[in-house]
Order: sequence, then C-alpha cells, then structure tokens
Amino acid sequence: MKLRKQLTPQRTKFINIDIAPLIDVVFQLLIFFMLTSSFIFQPGIRVNLPRAITSEALSERNVVIAITAENLIYIDEKLVTLNELISNLKRIADSGRAILIKADEKASLGRVVKIWDICRQEGISKVNIATSQTGD
Repeated sequence: MKLRKQLTPQRTKFINIDIAPLIDVVFQLLIFFMLTSSFIFQPGIRVNLPRAITSEALSERNVVIAITAENLIYIDEKLVTLNELISNLKRIADSGRAILIKADEKASLGRVVKIWDICRQEGISKVNIATSQTGD
C-alpha cells in the first residue's frame, strides 16, 4: 500500500482558451446597444426654439414654462391654463426660483410677452428665454 505522494513534479498541461468568440459577442452587444440607444426618444413637449448667436447655457435649476406652436402652456411638462399658471407663479415667486420660458418659434409673441408680464407682476425677477445656438 502506497500512502506517500510522489514527490517528483508533474508536468502541467496548458489550457488554451480561444477568445475570438468572446470578442465577437462583445462587439455584437456593443452594436446592439449603439443601435437601440439612437431610437430612444426624450419624453416631453415638442418645442422648436428660435436661434440666437449670443445665447448662453444656464447652470441653475429653473422652472420651465413651455409654450407650443399651438399656444398651449406647460409648467414642467404639465399642461396648465392661464389661471393655473398665475396660481403656480405665486408659489414659485415665494420660493425664489428662476423661470425659463421655452417658446416655440411659431408661438404667438403676444402670448410670450403676456406670460413674461405675469411673471413680473408676481414678483419673479429672474425670467430667461430659451434659445438654441446657431450652428455657424
């Protein structure tokens, strides 16, 4: 009966792992995610902003008032009437937050000026108008 292990070193076999199929799978996943991510749309209100050369990016969090081409008014993506807008602006004036007006370029200028005037009447001094920068 042999109880002792053999003390001579055994030859180990090297196992070769082919990584070509692994690379193929990784590239297929990469292509899949690149293609599907381009089809994800941002939810929200469709507003075509007017272009401006001198526009700047804002860094603070604003309350967004969107005015569509059909002159519908949204506050933070919620459809509101003019009376609801006034009551919401009273609350916003108390909090001291700034307003960002995103008006479609086909929206009525009179509607935009009216909303801006309501903001000033409610004591909101920080009113900004969103534009998109020109690609020149």
